Amino acid sequence: MFWSVAAIALTGPWMLKGCDVVSAGGVVMEDCTVSSVYDGDTLRAECGGEKLKVRLHCIDTPEMGQKPWGRESRDYLRSLLPRGSQIQLVVHTRDKYGRQVAEVIRGSKNLNRLMVQGGQAVVYPKYCPSSFTEYYRAEDQARQGGNGMWSKSGLQQMPWEWRHRNR
Repeated sequence: MFWSVAAIALTGPWMLKGCDVVSAGGVVMEDCTVSSVYDGDTLRAECGGEKLKVRLHCIDTPEMGQKPWGRESRDYLRSLLPRGSQIQLVVHTRDKYGRQVAEVIRGSKNLNRLMVQGGQAVVYPKYCPSSFTEYYRAEDQARQGGNGMWSKSGLQQMPWEWRHRNR
């Protein structure tokens, strides 16, 4: 009985906190440090001495050549994650390039969703199951609010479409 109560007392708050910031299951990697932000959806981090390249789960951001949105997206993520920031990763999978595909958590904030809410990223339906409803709601709110790339009509072309046309 003691061990059951102790386990609940120790994990209960963490589990409740996780419900607030993490969309769905995944392997949690704590005590990670941001090394650099490459673009709006890719960063480098060190977790327990292991250097990782991380692709943000569920979102896609404008490419650097998609002016002005690519640089704005990268700079926005850099403002949320300065070098040396402590983060937690919720790793969902590994992509074909060997990157960890993860939700990035800083404090109690899910930065993947913040990128979408700020209009600096779009939900990538090909890699974001419909069960991640909070991402789709965040994108709808960003569009309606005219946030980021949604502030001007015609310039918020989807990154995957831009890549397809510019290969």
